[in-house]
Amino acid sequence: MTRLLLALALAGALGTAHAAPFARGNPAAGQKLFEEAKCNACHAKMMGGDGLRLFTRPDRKVTDAKALASRIRACVTQLNVQWFPEDEEHVAAWLNSRFYKFR
Repeated sequence: MTRLLLALALAGALGTAHAAPFARGNPAAGQKLFEEAKCNACHAKMMGGDGLRLFTRPDRKVTDAKALASRIRACVTQLNVQWFPEDEEHVAAWLNSRFYKFR
């Protein structure tokens, strides 16, 4: 019995160690926030018209979940977007589900 409990506890710990990033984020809410803040308009200026290309270009700077969260925070701060941290997580969840696929 003790071995079984120990095995279950270990399996649970390993499962949380590999939890998906932005697990508390809601991708649908993130997409809505992204659109309402007109994020793509700024990205379109940077990318010559197709703002979503920012996320798929070969030389993109965001290479992991931590960098994605940091980049979102930088944009929010720079542009004075009035989002709560959970809003940023929603946007990160949407971007990750659509473009990045970080695990």
